[in-house]
Amino acid sequence: PRQPAKTLWYDRPRYVYLEFCVEDSTDVKVTIEDQRLVFSCKNADGVEFYNEIDLYARVNSKDSREKRSDRSITCFMRKWKEKVAWPRITKENIKPAWLSVDFDNWRDWEGDEELERAMVEQYAEV
Repeated sequence: PRQPAKTLWYDRPRYVYLEFCVEDSTDVKVTIEDQRLVFSCKNADGVEFYNEIDLYARVNSKDSREKRSDRSITCFMRKWKEKVAWPRITKENIKPAWLSVDFDNWRDWEGDEELERAMVEQYAEV
């Protein structure tokens, strides 16, 4: 049986970030469409995780990527309309139990673009 991975998300001027918290993931598959993200993987114990999110707004699927670490898989998706805040990540105003805001990374936007660019470049280099 598949189960949803615990997921954190946060919003930035140009990108929306999602972090799927699965340690030692294998078989990671991430599909990013204009308004939907599908994620699946297994953990070291062979448990299958599956998350499907209908996104609040449109993203540029060509300028979106993911980065895997031992602790999680982070996806960042380029917003179609930049500088427009997303009040939530899901299309419908219901919060799934497995989804929460990443308050450590949630900040006010002012003066944040340089920081964001640096983060994205850092991801891109890996």
